[in-house]
Amino acid sequence: MEPGPGWAVPRLLEVVAQLREHCLWTAALTHESLVEYLVEEAHELAEAIETGHTGQADVAELRGELADVLFQVLLHARLQEERGHFDFDAVAAALTTKLIRRNRHVFRPDGSLQGTFPDSVAEIVASYDAVKAAEKPERTTPFDGVPTSLPALTLAAKSLDRARRAGSVERAEPGGDGRGAAAQHGSWPPGGGQGLTEAEVGEALFAVVRRAAEAGVDPEQALRSAVRRFQQRVTEENSTG
Repeated sequence: MEPGPGWAVPRLLEVVAQLREHCLWTAALTHESLVEYLVEEAHELAEAIETGHTGQADVAELRGELADVLFQVLLHARLQEERGHFDFDAVAAALTTKLIRRNRHVFRPDGSLQGTFPDSVAEIVASYDAVKAAEKPERTTPFDGVPTSLPALTLAAKSLDRARRAGSVERAEPGGDGRGAAAQHGSWPPGGGQGLTEAEVGEALFAVVRRAAEAGVDPEQALRSAVRRFQQRVTEENSTG
């Protein structure tokens, strides 16, 4: 007999609970020990998407990567349920409430749809940011809440976006010895990078991220794509050499 509609999530929750109870390896997992797996699964999903595995031929792969990320969420929720704090249903309910609250351009406070919707992305962003600011009055700078553990290129891009959305303009320019001017434009000075300091390299990288943001390009994704192309070239050269 085929399972009826809506069976998958309850059965999945049951399987996770049974694994925690009867599998020694799963039972030993903690929030802390799961972090590396959460990061790894998220990167595997990102790689599948960035390499174009989102078409009909890739359904099984993408579904599997999404499932792996979901498993991490379920494990963390189960750990909290075992401590009597909250369960997966509470996580889902909290997310539903947050989406309704933060997207007031779509939803009324009771969760019903608005009668009309904004015509521009700028209006949507302004509404969303206003709700977030009201939720977090303790945040006093545009950068509060940005995880410093983000990869450096992503952290730079996120910081630039936060500053832009807050109406701030970053006025500090790189140092003025010639190398600084080159860094400002995202290039190396004559003679290459020999003798460059860490600060000068940082300014050059930050300038590249700024230019990427202006072009609407994700610098982290762009660099990963460049690395993949580099690896492919080297692999091909080695195989033909």
